Parts: sequence; C-alpha cells; structure tokens
Amino acid sequence: MSKKDKLYDWIKSIAIALVIALFIRAFIVEAFKIPSSSMENTLLIGDHILVNRFIYGVRMPFTGNIIIPVSKPKHGDVIVFRYPPRPSIYYIKRCIGLPGDVLYMKNKVLYRNGKRVNEPYVIHKDPHIYPRKTNYALAETLFGSRDNWGPVKVPPHSYFMMGDNRDNSYDSRYWGFVPQKNLTGKAFIIYGSWEWNPFKIRFNRFFKLIH
Repeated sequence: MSKKDKLYDWIKSIAIALVIALFIRAFIVEAFKIPSSSMENTLLIGDHILVNRFIYGVRMPFTGNIIIPVSKPKHGDVIVFRYPPRPSIYYIKRCIGLPGDVLYMKNKVLYRNGKRVNEPYVIHKDPHIYPRKTNYALAETLFGSRDNWGPVKVPPHSYFMMGDNRDNSYDSRYWGFVPQKNLTGKAFIIYGSWEWNPFKIRFNRFFKLIH
C-alpha cells in the first residue's frame, strides 16, 4: 500500500469516527457539567453527567420537533433542557409538573392536583418563608413568591421544572413553563465529580445513578 493510500485510509477512519461521535451526541447520549448549586444535593457543582437524549424521542436537529416518539417525561425526572428565554443555554432541573397538572406551593410545600407531593430529594437552606405577596425582588415569581404561589395549570406540550435546592433555584417559578421542543434528555448517571478550588476528586460520586 502506498503512502497516499495509507493517508486516505487514515483520513477516512477519522471521518467515520467523527460522524459516529456526532450521531451519538446528537441522538443518543451527551455529557454535561453541573455549573450551579440549584440541584443540590442530588447534583453538586463539578459533577459530570450523562444525558439520555433518546428517551423522549428522536428529534430533528435545530427545530427540536419529535420525528420518532419514544416516551414522555414523568414526575421526578431530572431533565436537561434549553432555557426558554435563551435557548442557547442549557438548564437542568427536576420535572414537577406535566401537561394538565395544577400546581401550587404553600409555605415551601408543593401540592399537585390537590395533593401534597412527597419530595425526599428537596433541601431548604433558608428558614425564612416569603408570603404570597412580597416586595423582595429575589422572592418574587411569576405566580406569587418563592415559597407561596399558584395555583397554576401546566399548558399542553409544556412542563414545570424546579431545582432540588428549592430556596436557591432559578426555575419555572420565575420564568415559566418549558416547551416540549426544548427538552434535551434525561440525566441518568454521574460519571465523574471534582472541585477545583481547592482541587478535590469525589470518588464516591463516580458512576452514581441519578434519581
């Protein structure tokens, strides 16, 4: 085999590998890094996660329209999605409300369709409870205050997302519902976790399933 043929085979192999990698990233699995504390203690800053892009259906690139339906989000799913006001930014939150659900919060307690929701994954770091009407800008939401709001009904083809670190999460309470087309996939495993300042590897979080 000539040097020219070897170079051609090498370039072809790299091209095929890149196409396969891009296909996997676009339709099957994608990696993300957690940048904020809004999902503590489920996800920590510096956790590196894998997201199943296939689970909510195969989508057309750029439009987000589903071309092959697979399954629909469920209550409690931890989901990566495009932030509705700026779709170029990815957020990760927990799915709290499905289309048709009626939600409200009373003194930090979430109710769905008239029943209190059991949320063992939620943490509260701020003991203060903001009343329904408040003059504190950080506590104001679209629907009331951080801790008292609703009832609101989730519209068709939309979802209500909230962070597990409930007192420190910028979520659907503040900017509204997530359209179905904005969903990227379901987070299912932490494949690595480390901090930089000071540098620390959290080996106990490696290959931890996300619930």
